[in-house]
Amino acid sequence: MPKYFQNKIAGYYLYYTKHCIVECMHAHASDRKLTEAGSAKLFVKSNGDTEVQHQGILTDRELKIIQKYIKGHYIEMYEIWARDSEEGFYGEE
Repeated sequence: MPKYFQNKIAGYYLYYTKHCIVECMHAHASDRKLTEAGSAKLFVKSNGDTEVQHQGILTDRELKIIQKYIKGHYIEMYEIWARDSEEGFYGEE
């Protein structure tokens, strides 16, 4: 599972899976096990804003920290995403 970054954000890794690259750009936030069970799933818009599909076990505070981090790094994240997927940002046609 490709991680967007090697460091944890609010205690969670941000990653995507190879089988989910058919969807628009998004990030899972999960613990060290990198499992989808209990993970959050955030779709990323072209301005860096996020749409939370699943909050998982994350607290509201942790989720806000992750959303702020994504907002500041979404271009870098998209470059990583685009290596594996032809899908764009959330909400684009």
